[in-house]
Amino acid sequence: MRDMDRFPAPGATSSEEETELNQQLLSWYDRNARIMPWRVSPADRARGLRPDPYRVWLSEVMLQQTTVAAVTEYFQRFTRRWPSVLDLAAAQDAEVMAEWAGLGYYARARNLLKCARLVAQELEGTFPDSYDALMKLPGIGPYTAAAVASIAFDRAETVLDGNVERVMARLHDIHDPLPAVKPVLKEHAGVLTPQLRPGDYAQAVMDLGATICTPKNPACGICPWRSPCQARIAGTAPELPKKTPKQPKPTRLGFAYLARRADGAWLLERRPDKGLLGGMLGWPGSEWNAAPDPRPPFEANWQDLGGEVRHTFTHFHLILQVKLAELPSGYNLTPGQELLTRHAFRPQDLPTVMRKAFDLWAGSEFNPGPNG
Repeated sequence: MRDMDRFPAPGATSSEEETELNQQLLSWYDRNARIMPWRVSPADRARGLRPDPYRVWLSEVMLQQTTVAAVTEYFQRFTRRWPSVLDLAAAQDAEVMAEWAGLGYYARARNLLKCARLVAQELEGTFPDSYDALMKLPGIGPYTAAAVASIAFDRAETVLDGNVERVMARLHDIHDPLPAVKPVLKEHAGVLTPQLRPGDYAQAVMDLGATICTPKNPACGICPWRSPCQARIAGTAPELPKKTPKQPKPTRLGFAYLARRADGAWLLERRPDKGLLGGMLGWPGSEWNAAPDPRPPFEANWQDLGGEVRHTFTHFHLILQVKLAELPSGYNLTPGQELLTRHAFRPQDLPTVMRKAFDLWAGSEFNPGPNG
């Protein structure tokens, strides 16, 4: 018998029990909802204030694989600069990619623009209000479609993120490992999703996982679901959910070439739209693999900066050797390359790994200082 079979299967609880669980959680949420710049509080929702679908969608895209703490500042910058989906749709690609720099997973930014432009051009600036219609938009998968439909439009969709998975695994004391057990956890979550206040409920479960039912040291004593929680009763909550061990990440090597003209202008190149860091500006360099080609973008007296850049992507670790040379005044740009004057160049517009290379230069003996 599998561990998950020791407790009631989805649908085995009564409607009265489900209603009681919903009421317990929503009552807790009404008092303890996290304050976020994209969220409408439960009190405001009760007064009839509805969430802005644009802000809900933008926040959910940003929150994919990224923490609330990291997203908040980016969200506020984006919405100040592009307060509506029509504003975002009219933005230049390079502007959006620059504002996204540092948030990671850059395919999200490209899909963000594609989605905004489709909504602006084909849907008159109005987001669809159903899961199926949202799933047809660029960059929107099952989780984001469910979250936007639920939170923005109060559709009774099952929202399943890492927080909800953890809550469901503990509530039912399910020991089968993720990711294989995800469909079972979604079934359990779906059974509890109410028709009344589904948007608040979705955010309540996520808040419960983020603040009470945390990965380590869950605060079971103050949890609104402490009584029915099977893992609390069994004493297994801290070890759930189980996860299939991940394979170790390989390490790739590469070269980054920082070329600076005597007047302070920097040579950069825009990466291809498809692939890692697609569409972002960065330093010319080699491919990233086990034995990268060390040939620089042009012949010069390339100096080693005396350090290396280490960065971790989703599927591999990267070690970059960083070289520096003076860019000739008459250098002819090749396709994809751009020259930014010292006043136009902003290190914060670079993706994190490229910013690390710049920081290595900034802290080196080769940096002439603010007047150089």
